[in-house]
Amino acid sequence: MRALCWVAAGEVAVREVPDPELRNERDAIVRVRRSVTCGGDLPLLAGRHPLLRAGDVLGAEFLGEVVEVGPGVLRHRAGDRVVVGAGVACGGCWYCRQGLHSCCDNAHADPASAEHDWVRSDGGCFGRPRAAGGFAGGHAEYVRVPYADVGAFAVPDAVDDDRAVFAADAAPTGWLAAELGAVRPGDVVAIWGAGAVGQLTARAAVLRGAARVLVVDRHEERLRMAERHFGAEPLDYRRTDVAAELRDRSGGRGPDVCVVAVNAPPARSFVDRFGGQHADRPDALREAVHACRKSGVVVVLGGTDGFVDAFPLGAVTERRLTLRGARRPDLRDVPVLLDLMARDELRTEHLATHRLPLARGPEGYALFRDRADGCVRAVFTP
Repeated sequence: MRALCWVAAGEVAVREVPDPELRNERDAIVRVRRSVTCGGDLPLLAGRHPLLRAGDVLGAEFLGEVVEVGPGVLRHRAGDRVVVGAGVACGGCWYCRQGLHSCCDNAHADPASAEHDWVRSDGGCFGRPRAAGGFAGGHAEYVRVPYADVGAFAVPDAVDDDRAVFAADAAPTGWLAAELGAVRPGDVVAIWGAGAVGQLTARAAVLRGAARVLVVDRHEERLRMAERHFGAEPLDYRRTDVAAELRDRSGGRGPDVCVVAVNAPPARSFVDRFGGQHADRPDALREAVHACRKSGVVVVLGGTDGFVDAFPLGAVTERRLTLRGARRPDLRDVPVLLDLMARDELRTEHLATHRLPLARGPEGYALFRDRADGCVRAVFTP
């Protein structure tokens, strides 16, 4: 089958790879109908992950049709249209039973490699290096889905593919951000980053009753999109004193909840990370900490594997801030989001600004990486 694979730093290519096969009784094989580029792919594309190997198949977010299931799969059968959560979880460990699927104890593709890595949990993910807990991704014609009853979800007939595919990761991540921030009716919420996750965080905040949602970015077309589709107030940090505007629009206190939905660049290697040679400098995170009102909440999404240089810890403690983070969402919210999509209360298809066949995957990733031609997300079809 064909798949979009990492080749070298800055280079991906469509290659022939072996067809996936059932390996466990709880597996399913899915024929991919849609897959989406993701911000978490960019460090991989640049070759900045030390465990990445040539031939690794990318793609964390995808939707397709079940073509084969193992004998232990009870919820799905051949012909079902499903969206597959980007994270892989067993469904039975202590964390999964608490609904914390991203912390699953049993879903790492290569658990021995993680024994001495304090950064990662044991949860798995599609489209990431196997040694980093990942499984072959969705930028392919077919995908093996482990624990299919846990991570694959039937798509309602009323929801088309271009909308439903965002229930794989971007929409659950935005939903989780609003939950971690404990957004309440009347809150002022500020979001750094107007990409797909930032915009869907804005929508989640509105659905939870936020009075004002402000989105900070420098890409005008993304800011306009967040304003038009989700009612967010755009702030272009190139032209605006962001801190002053946030104070002015929140009664002088600062936002109740600040969400950082931009990725900081990762450390270049494990040696760099542990040696502190190339510590990350997350300007958006520092700005969010300083902007948040006293006793407010700062939520960090995605982020980095490295240390943080010059982090304002004093501001966190002095102002009684709560700092919460998540790299991947849990699976429990996917059915809720599909239901919202079916009721037309959550529209995501506008985020698919570029639709290309998988054969043009390298072109799609170049558009996405460079934010060229107004690209927010590139969607691939077989």
